[in-house]
Amino acid sequence: MTPNKLPVTLKATRAARSRIACAAIRSPLLRLDAPGAPNEIRVKLECLQPIGSFKVRGAANAMALADPALLARGVYTGSAGNMAQGVALAARRLGVPCRVIVPDTAPRTKLDAIAWLGATAVPLPFDEWWAVLRDHGHPDEDGYFIHPVSDPAVIAGNGTVGLEIAEELPGVRAVVVPYGGGGLSCGIATALRAVAPGVPVYAAEVETAAPFAAALDAGRPVEVRHRASFVDGIGSTGVLEEMWPLASALLAGSVVVSIGEVCAAIRVLAGGAHVVGEGAAGAAVAAALRGLPGIEDGPVVAVVSGGNIDPQVFRTIMEGGVP
Repeated sequence: MTPNKLPVTLKATRAARSRIACAAIRSPLLRLDAPGAPNEIRVKLECLQPIGSFKVRGAANAMALADPALLARGVYTGSAGNMAQGVALAARRLGVPCRVIVPDTAPRTKLDAIAWLGATAVPLPFDEWWAVLRDHGHPDEDGYFIHPVSDPAVIAGNGTVGLEIAEELPGVRAVVVPYGGGGLSCGIATALRAVAPGVPVYAAEVETAAPFAAALDAGRPVEVRHRASFVDGIGSTGVLEEMWPLASALLAGSVVVSIGEVCAAIRVLAGGAHVVGEGAAGAAVAAALRGLPGIEDGPVVAVVSGGNIDPQVFRTIMEGGVP
């Protein structure tokens, strides 16, 4: 895929940055104190966004661009929790009803946040929930559907993270991003391709479900086994068909980490940066701590995508356990 054929342009990403300025902060980019790491690691703290996740960026941009006549019917999305909160927050600000289709494995912390923001959660078994993302909606829902991954407005909003990294760290050697559906990693990679060519973006996946790594091995999307874990923000049964051309062209590869490595990374984040990260964020930090292929010097950025972790799960991890 060539740059002039990308579905999101630099112009669109820059416009998104102006559009979402009232909803999202310019998140800090801090050096992580991690003795023994193969590279200097910086962490992009999207966990400090108003909803504790980067998802506020894409959700705010998509809602701002939506036709008000369509929004009048209400809005809904499919999300394990973070996109749900992003859309719910934007909907509350606009006075629009919001429903969220969630997997029945969604943690109570995220369900409580959805309710607090005034949205209604509709739980479904994981496979049925994933079908909502695959099919771009649910036949029983009436409202404007915002896809949490492949909506160009969502990808453009996510790409603003890449603009900030390039501006704040001109010498960045590589960026590693949690891979859920590919909307964040591809948004960041699209922006960096335009403003910092040559900086590779790697996907971070967890061993309990690594569809992008499997697709890279097969040369096409394939179905993989999904095992439920506390790492609820990433991992699915396959790469979305519409995201495969983009992800395979933009991303340098996938680093698959273990649940144990994710737990260790969350402890490093807490001890070395005084930051609480959720499982998906821990996967990106774990990949950076292990080392990225071909990156032997210079700073590496790990995107700490969110901090919405169940308190009891976090306690178990900090005590040295594995939830």
